[in-house]
Amino acid sequence: MRALIAEDDPTSLLLLKKLLEPYGPPVTAPDGAQAIAAFEQALEEDRPFDLVCLDVMMPGMDGHEVLAAIRAAESNRGLLIGRGVRILMTTALGDSENVMKAYRGRCDAYLVKPIDRDKLVKHLESFGLV
Repeated sequence: MRALIAEDDPTSLLLLKKLLEPYGPPVTAPDGAQAIAAFEQALEEDRPFDLVCLDVMMPGMDGHEVLAAIRAAESNRGLLIGRGVRILMTTALGDSENVMKAYRGRCDAYLVKPIDRDKLVKHLESFGLV
């Protein structure tokens, strides 16, 4: 599984890396702009990510903006809705406004930090990634 983690908090990044490493070494990005660059580079190299873990609160672009940019990049390449990368929002924000905004932006799942390993794995299984 090819995974991209967009996370600016070192502790959260370390935890997610540890949880995802058994399935393949994840690529990391400390902010939204670098996450988009890594995502687009993977598409250009025909080595797309299977999963993007996306924090909502990041410097520069927030996770909602990155989500929109990823879905736009997929659309520009002719990927049909539901056929693109699986996007898992991983954030401390559990309020209904952020959750609904993420789902309207076509995220596939939403996990509130601290990330629970069992919940993460259940999502990966439901996505058909593990």
